[in-house]
Amino acid sequence: MPRGYGQYCPLSLAVEVLGERWTILVVSRLIDGCRRFNDIHRGVPRMSASLLAQRLAQLEHAGLVERRPAPQGRGHEYLLTEAGRELEPIVMDLAVWGQRWARDMVTDDLDPGFLAWSMHRRLNTEAMPPGRTVIEFRFPDVPADVRRFWLVNTDGVVEMCLKHPGFDVDLEVEAPVRRFVEAWRGLRSLRREIAAGVVRLEGPPHLRRAFPDWLLLSQLAPYPRCRTGAEQELAAETTPRWIPDAQAQ
Repeated sequence: MPRGYGQYCPLSLAVEVLGERWTILVVSRLIDGCRRFNDIHRGVPRMSASLLAQRLAQLEHAGLVERRPAPQGRGHEYLLTEAGRELEPIVMDLAVWGQRWARDMVTDDLDPGFLAWSMHRRLNTEAMPPGRTVIEFRFPDVPADVRRFWLVNTDGVVEMCLKHPGFDVDLEVEAPVRRFVEAWRGLRSLRREIAAGVVRLEGPPHLRRAFPDWLLLSQLAPYPRCRTGAEQELAAETTPRWIPDAQAQ
């Protein structure tokens, strides 16, 4: 168990459970609806599997998580208890605070694996064609093992693939990872990045035009950057963020 602070203060007692490295992020993945171990792990790709198992056990011991046999197949699923579910608005408020006030990103923060996981949960599938649509994302400026991933939407069900899914690709997206993440977080306009050729699209014209409407962006993108620094200046320069008449060429 985590070491205590030696204080009866309820905040101290709460931080004993939630203050260890990765714990809040694991709780966030559970809030997002991840139940199986591998699904949770995909949402924290830089966390080791052994440490994830340890954190889940700690959360279970603390009464925030209940482990049950999976209803289908082998293994277990992890569900938030009432105490765990009460953390949802707290975690969201903390994320909003981070969007507004946390430090500017550095290169090591630009994790394509986490970007892939985030994006697969934020596709506007109602705006996408019926049937199957395969989007390939390429980031040439990151290590080769995380340079590409694919999102496959099949009638509203989205899968994230770190290996080629075996289907024909309908649309290819290539960009420097920082510029794309900045657009994803709402610090840049995605449409302007496409119009400027920084985010490059390859595919049929109607799919290139529709692509900005497929991405809902981060749910934190609407919250303005408040901390003084390069990201606040960038966001100010790109306001307004949405340009209705801009189209991919």
